[in-house]
This record gives sequence, structure tokens and C-alpha cells, in this order.
Amino acid sequence: MARSRVPAGHACATVARRPEPRWIRRVRLLGLPAVWGAAGVAFRMTCPLARGDGLGERIVGSAVFFAAGIGLILRVRHVLLRELRQARAVAGAAQSVLLRPLPPRIDGLALAAGQLSADRGASVGGDLYDVVATDHGVRVVMGDVRGHGLAALATAAAVLGSFREAAHDEAELARVLRRLERGHARHVRQRSRDEHPSAGGGRPQHPLAEEFVTVLLLEIRRDGAVHALNCGHPWPYLLRPEAERPAVPVRGGDPLPPLGVLPLPDRLVPVRCGRLLPGEGLLLHTDGVEDARDAHGRFFPLPSVVADVVRHRTVAPAAVLHGVYDRFVRHVAGPLGDDAALLVLRNDRSRVPQQAGEPLARPAHTVP
Repeated sequence: MARSRVPAGHACATVARRPEPRWIRRVRLLGLPAVWGAAGVAFRMTCPLARGDGLGERIVGSAVFFAAGIGLILRVRHVLLRELRQARAVAGAAQSVLLRPLPPRIDGLALAAGQLSADRGASVGGDLYDVVATDHGVRVVMGDVRGHGLAALATAAAVLGSFREAAHDEAELARVLRRLERGHARHVRQRSRDEHPSAGGGRPQHPLAEEFVTVLLLEIRRDGAVHALNCGHPWPYLLRPEAERPAVPVRGGDPLPPLGVLPLPDRLVPVRCGRLLPGEGLLLHTDGVEDARDAHGRFFPLPSVVADVVRHRTVAPAAVLHGVYDRFVRHVAGPLGDDAALLVLRNDRSRVPQQAGEPLARPAHTVP
């Protein structure tokens, strides 16, 4: 689909360009190399210089075939580079739809997020995140699909699509999580049917049936109160620059099983994780960050790195993100074993009720 450009002030029109027939693309792709090859064969068969045994004749013949070979190599290189540019453009478009860039601020919260893919050359993978402002508070999702890279892309898209609808539609955080569970199960069943049509409409006996995803759901209300539901995902870190411990893991208790492993329990009670005070922040991450190892097998020391990046500074989400990723890349110094996503947010709301002094790092309890 190609879009035409129209002058400012006119309605934007979309013009569909007729697909080019496959045989024409093949002719354009192979036409020039075929001409070069035919010219080389004709030279060899008809030119007296090509049939001579003297040194001069051999030099001329070799030069002709050398020029033809160089031309073929340059043509193939040009085609491959063009295909690579098109593939990168498609990957960039997919990334902007799946992990759409977050705005710098949402409803009084400053934000920054990023991802490193384990598949070389891929900009998206199995990690997922999003932040939306709703009538029920700011809702945040961070997840990690089993596996990594492009193979997990479709599952991540299904879960994110369910979240973006349910976050606005459902008043209760528990119902949002149930919508994510149903969306994930529907996606897995459909993929199994598409890849194994003989399985019928029942529960497929296929590795896809065991595909799961860890999910962390947060709801940050206007007074800074944070409620969470966690399905097998790492808990976030509370960022307090001026505190003795500038990075403290949020204590939310034992998480639920990941989506796709076991059905959710009949009763889901969000965990109350205290309040996020003005100036404080949260760092959410996937396990690909904590599980990354260096050449000597040592794990990436995420708690100490985050504490060092935040200590005696304001929680600037973009600065925290770049500071952690910079040390992460230096620590790994090679290919990643898993996708690694980070999301940092800071409470910039100036007015919080006085009773909002409950620190986020205290042991959490469930809401009755």
C-alpha cells in the first residue's frame, strides 16, 4: 500500500498501488545478470581474442570475465541491501505498533521504557510493556513470553491487545487480568489450529499448548496508592534517591503462576503495595535483565547498579534507563541469551493527601 502526498489543508488520500506481478520482479532481478552472463559466453565463443593461446589474449579474456563477475556481485549486493532496508522498515513499523513509544508523561507520571532483543537484527521480541491512563488510575503492564525474539512476537501482541482494551473497559484490576488470560488462551488455540489443522477444535496436544507468559499488572491511583497482580513476573524496584537504600525491591508476596500454566484462581485479590510519593519512582524489568551473565558466568547485579545510578540524584526516567542499559551492555559484552526490557516511571504529582505517607517498600497486604 503506497500513500500519496497531498498539500497541507487537503484531505489525506490513500492510493492503492497494483501489486507488481511476480514474473516481472524476477525479470528485473535476474535480467542484468543474465545479460552479463550471455555477453561473457558470446565473447568466449565468437571473439578471436578469447580463443587465442597467447598471453595478451588470456589477459583480455580474464579481464572480461573478471568484469562480468564483479558486475554480478555488485548487482546481488544491491538487491540484498534493498531487501534488508525493506525488512528493517517493516520491523520498525511492527515495533511501533506492538511496543508503541510511550509519551514522556502520562497523568502526572514521567516515563521511559526500552527493550533489547536477543535475536540479532530484531528490534522486537517476547517482552511486552505499556502504560495507559484510565478512569480507574494509571495502569501498567510488564510481561515476558516464554522464549525470546521473533518467535514470541505474536503472543506478545495478543496479550498487549487484550490489555489495551481491558484496561479501559474493566473497573477492577482482577477483571483486566482475566481478560489477558482469555486473550492468551484464545491466541494459543488459534495458532495450534493454524499449524496443526488435524487437531480439531479441542485442546491441542502440541508444544504451543504449554506456551506461557509472565505478567505484572500495576494500578497507580491519584493518591499514589499502588495495587498489583503478579503472574510469575519479577517484582519492581522502588527508587528513592535520598534514602539510605535508593533501590528497594517491592514486597508483594508470592506471585501467581504465569498465564498458560494453570488457570487463575476463582478469587483474585490485588496486592496493595503502599503509596508512591512525589519524586519516587518504580523500575519494572523482565528476567532477561537479572539473568544476563558476563563471560565468567556472573549475573548482572541489577539491584546494586540501579542503586548506584539513582543515588543522590532525582529519578529522571530516561537517565535511569540509559544508565542501567549502559552498564548492562558492558557487563554482557556479547550476544544476549534473552530479551531484556526496562520501564521506569516517576511520580510527578505535586498534591498527595497527607495520609499518603505509607512507604511503598513496607510489606504489602491484600485489600479486603
